[in-house]
Amino acid sequence: MWSDIIHEFSDSPSQSRVVRFLLENGFGVREDGRISCNGIEVPATAVAKAIGSDRRVVDSTARHILDRPMLREIFLNMRATPDLSRVAEKLGFTVITVLPRDANEKGIIGAAVRVLTEHNLSIRQIFVTDPRFSEEPKLVIIIEDVLPVGTIEAIRALPQVKQVII
Repeated sequence: MWSDIIHEFSDSPSQSRVVRFLLENGFGVREDGRISCNGIEVPATAVAKAIGSDRRVVDSTARHILDRPMLREIFLNMRATPDLSRVAEKLGFTVITVLPRDANEKGIIGAAVRVLTEHNLSIRQIFVTDPRFSEEPKLVIIIEDVLPVGTIEAIRALPQVKQVII
């Protein structure tokens, strides 16, 4: 599906950058063609500035999205989810970032979660940066407990894992 979305904009690198930005940030498009985040309007000039583009490119990308039924349904219903990783310490949580050897390999999330559950840890949030949209895809796991001895070593030992950052 993601490749279909990206392919739809393959003839326009500038619109492709806009679509990638929208997807990376969970931004949608409203019926009136305005960019939104969870229903709140995000000015096209702000999106353009963030990606080094022009407001008109953002506006034309939104129109293009609304003109395509498949894209329309996706972007009208897009929602952003809060990333707790930047405030985790203040909330008393621990952030574990896993860099995979190959982000396209299956089972990375399951293997990491299995290690955490074996150590009886409560997971508050998990998110993954999609390898099609991110230069450095990663798995971020936020837990609410102190890490028991051996947990990180067990995650590092997983065959899918290149690096673990705490």
